[in-house]
Amino acid sequence: MAQEHDSVELVGDEAVKHISLAAVLAALTAVFAYVSIPVPGLPAPISFQVFGVYFAGLLLGPRWGGFSIALYLLVGIAGAPVFSNGGAGLGYVLGPTGGYLIGFLVAAVVIGAIVHRPFGSIADRGSGPRQLSEVSVGVQAGALVVGLVVIYAVGVPWLAYAAGLPPVEAATVGAAVFLPGDAIKIAATLALVRGGALARQQAV
Repeated sequence: MAQEHDSVELVGDEAVKHISLAAVLAALTAVFAYVSIPVPGLPAPISFQVFGVYFAGLLLGPRWGGFSIALYLLVGIAGAPVFSNGGAGLGYVLGPTGGYLIGFLVAAVVIGAIVHRPFGSIADRGSGPRQLSEVSVGVQAGALVVGLVVIYAVGVPWLAYAAGLPPVEAATVGAAVFLPGDAIKIAATLALVRGGALARQQAV
């Protein structure tokens, strides 16, 4: 007599989808890190890896967006050259610009929390992100601005301490000079997301 066995689903389809997209965005962040423009006199290059942070928070929410950037950081700490200008290792993270990398992780969580949990806790709304079509452009833009503030709030004091710079100088060379480009990056992120291609990827 044949016996029937119930299959046990260890990982749900939704979790598999989020893990897969998180891995893709972690890889995308690594690719963006290679698009770096060193500027003489500045401690950090003009880098596009923040796009990966923005996309992770917007598309995946606080839990999976944070997971994506944490995965990116762990791969870099393990020795893969995924940081700006091919940097890698724990020593890079502990260096003058390491605070920005830690800020990336916090920012992804904060952006995701603002966009996907504006009116309730994670327990109230479940573990998965909302569809971006349900979130206004204003909320998304505000979340990205707050995320940028978080990155600098972690990165600038870290830079001042690690590089031995006065706070005002660290804020100038580590934040203020990048703000015009940051505004363009936020606008470009919103345009790409609202254009539909990334939002459709979220829904796949």
